[in-house]
Amino acid sequence: MTRSVDEWLERDAQLLWHPYSSLSEPAPVRLVRGASGVRLQLSDGVEAIDAMSSWWSVIHGYRHPVLDAALKSQADDFSHVMFGGLTHEPAIRLAERLVEITPEPLQHVFFCDSGSVSVEVAIKLALQYQVSRGHVGRTRMLTVRGGYHGDTFAPMSVCDPVNGMHSLFTGALQEQVFGPQPPAGFDRSADDPELQAWAATMAAVAAENAGSVAAIVVEPILQGAGGMYAYSPACLRVLRSLADEHGFLLILDEIATGFGRTGALFASEHAGVDPDIMCVGKALTGGYLTLAAMLCTAEVAQAVSNGPGGALMHGPTFMANPLACAVALASIDLLLSQDWAARVSQISAGLTAGLAPAAELPGVKDVRVLGAVGVVQLAGPVDMVRMTDAVLRRGVWVRPFRDLVYTMPPYVCTDAEIATIASAITDAVREVC
Repeated sequence: MTRSVDEWLERDAQLLWHPYSSLSEPAPVRLVRGASGVRLQLSDGVEAIDAMSSWWSVIHGYRHPVLDAALKSQADDFSHVMFGGLTHEPAIRLAERLVEITPEPLQHVFFCDSGSVSVEVAIKLALQYQVSRGHVGRTRMLTVRGGYHGDTFAPMSVCDPVNGMHSLFTGALQEQVFGPQPPAGFDRSADDPELQAWAATMAAVAAENAGSVAAIVVEPILQGAGGMYAYSPACLRVLRSLADEHGFLLILDEIATGFGRTGALFASEHAGVDPDIMCVGKALTGGYLTLAAMLCTAEVAQAVSNGPGGALMHGPTFMANPLACAVALASIDLLLSQDWAARVSQISAGLTAGLAPAAELPGVKDVRVLGAVGVVQLAGPVDMVRMTDAVLRRGVWVRPFRDLVYTMPPYVCTDAEIATIASAITDAVREVC
């Protein structure tokens, strides 16, 4: 059926629910006709640099020949088989690679459909672990304010309960234990007074709730959808120490921060901290297909396997999808075959220089950069529609939210493209604010 662009968009508005959107007052959407490299081709002829990496996942850009080839090769063999009672080479190879590149204690892999589901599985694993150790009363998670871990029920419960996106579900969610948000600033030292005060408060919260907490759950170093908020690696070391002291597991949600985004392959490396459980997703497949993974230590895996039930009680239909595993393995190999750290450092330098003028603009509260993440924080809520339009007129696609205009560009952006992204954001903020 041949339809005009307006007809397609009209049918979209009639039928489709977009993320965090209203059907009665939907936000504008744009029809994508194609994508290649780091650019989106829209139906109105506009071509724009995707400064979001399609929600932080398309690190190698679109239509990358290596990833295309991996996907097509696997499709020629088979696209999917159930993972109950069957296995396949792409899953085994990907598990080997993940164990190889993640912190050494992590030895076992559970594949999931999405990042949110991987956090669900991590929480279930932590609860089963405590039961297997005889701590049946340890049914809650300890976390910090400002976090975001996904939109399904267990992850929602460890998102910020006040300023997060899930306050409507208060009362329906498991009540978790929340400590204060770590003090802002990646470069804060361990002896910083604010950091020490935060550490003392967290110690008190942990001690008070030691009998009911199964695990600590946090995004390491950078809180993503909760506010693009960076904190010191020293805070992560505090949490590791508290977990060890009280017998909690430490779950690190590396879904947004993994695969180089913060300048380390995994953000926990900034702190020299090894988790008991780690979740990865988003950039895992280079943005080609949905896939996530939960990794855990041998000690955790054995405790659960030998405990009540004798198994981890989870099993998605599309677990370890061969197409997704094949393209994920190709994406990791592609990333590690190049000097990704130098490229992320170059992006960081380009964003730092390009966004610096925004700090002087009226209505801007803060400008910050960590790795390949650039953020302009406004003094009030962003007008998403106006800001998106203003940036797009300058040839760049962004998706502002709350009080933030930010970018997480593909690593394959050139220096010139990074400069274009930064100037487009700066000029748009100047125009709108």
